[in-house]
Amino acid sequence: MKINGNEIRPGNVVQHKGGLWVAVKTQAVKPGKGGAFNQVELKNLIEGTKLNERFRASETVERVRLEQDDFQFLYAEGDMMVFMNIENYEQIELEKDFIGERAVFLQDGMKVVLESYEGKQIGVSLPDQVTLEVTETEPVVKGQTAAKSNKPSILENGLRIMVPPFIAVGEKIVVDTNELIYLRRAEQ
Repeated sequence: MKINGNEIRPGNVVQHKGGLWVAVKTQAVKPGKGGAFNQVELKNLIEGTKLNERFRASETVERVRLEQDDFQFLYAEGDMMVFMNIENYEQIELEKDFIGERAVFLQDGMKVVLESYEGKQIGVSLPDQVTLEVTETEPVVKGQTAAKSNKPSILENGLRIMVPPFIAVGEKIVVDTNELIYLRRAEQ
C-alpha cells in the first residue's frame, strides 16, 4: 500500500532503499522557505541500522503490513528465549539479542506479539507497561523539598531507573517498556 511521505507515523513499516524500515520518530517540519516535509528517523528491521530521511508530501513510499501472531513468553534458557504460539501451541526460540534491551521486561506467561515478514521473524512487541518491584533505592530524606528530584533505584529485573523520592524498597511500580521510565505506583 503506497502512502505519502507526510503520512509516515512512528511504528509504520516501510520499504525504502531496498530494505524494511520502521519509523522510530517523525517530525513535521514547515520551514519558512520551501515546502514542508516529514523528518523521519528510520531503523532497519533486519540489520538494526538507523537512518534519518526527509520525505515530502509529494513522495510516496510502500507501507508494509507485517504478519502479527500472539505468543506467550515461557522461559529463558541461556541466551535463548522460548515463546509459544497461543493458537497452535507451537514453540519458537529467539535469541535474547533479537529482543534487545527490552528483554529484561519479559515475565513468565507474558503475552507478546511476534511480527514476521515472509515467514521471517523481525520484531517483538511487548506490552507498553509492566509492573515491577523496587529492590534497591535510597531512603527518603526528611525535609527534602517536594521539587521534582528523582532518585536512582534498581528493580527486580536488574533495570536501573529514576523514581520519585516517595518510592520505597518493596513497592511495586508501573514502568514504560518503550521509554524505560517510571510512570506511577502500581495499584495494590
